Amino acid sequence: MSKVDTILYLDGVSVSFDGFRAINNLSLVLAKGEMRAIIGPNGAGKTTMMDIITGKTRPDTGEVFFNGTIDLTQHDEADIAMMGIGRKFQKPTVFESHTVEDNLVLALAGPRSIFPALFHKKTRPEGERIDEILATIRLEKRRHDHAANLSHGQKQWLEIGMLLAQDPKLLLVDEPVAGMTDAETEETARLLRDISKTHSVVVVEHDMHFVRELDVRVTCLHEGSVLSEGTLDHVSADQRVIEVYLGR
Repeated sequence: MSKVDTILYLDGVSVSFDGFRAINNLSLVLAKGEMRAIIGPNGAGKTTMMDIITGKTRPDTGEVFFNGTIDLTQHDEADIAMMGIGRKFQKPTVFESHTVEDNLVLALAGPRSIFPALFHKKTRPEGERIDEILATIRLEKRRHDHAANLSHGQKQWLEIGMLLAQDPKLLLVDEPVAGMTDAETEETARLLRDISKTHSVVVVEHDMHFVRELDVRVTCLHEGSVLSEGTLDHVSADQRVIEVYLGR
């Protein structure tokens, strides 16, 4: 695959903190429109990798390209977010005292400040976009409810919806099903599969049952580099992965 066909291209990336090498000669390529699951033990470098992609951490060496041509090491976090990389952290951060719909309106507004955004009359395309996102995140019936009244899983979905409102080309989603019920976990897999039809997605996750539901290519990180990559069955059968991660 040439770099031009990639949404994300990491080659030979390393970064150290106080002598500890958190990312060690990491190479990872994500095709446009691909969803990938990233697994690995704690301390494998998953969060640091996301920090590098979003501009929070600058690598010591290596190449990090977005959408074929954009060198992410030359941009800061705010720039990178505007270019179309959205990140969802493990803990949902929604505006609890606002309705589900207002949370999406605020996200849609982007840099507009909070008050003009809420009093701004929605255009028809904005209204249609919100309807579309509500359907995608399974919250159509909850649009007028306050976010505080949603279940933990529904708050996670709302936050994914807020990311979608910013129309990113690439979504980075960190442990989306931590603390969810089994039913919510299965629905989240379907939700992310729906999103992956029109977006590139990276999902960092520990729940192997959920990773299986995603049915995507899996990359296992260990000590800051790729230990194994392929289907979940291929990666799960890799003796090195069993030793460092699955066998515990």
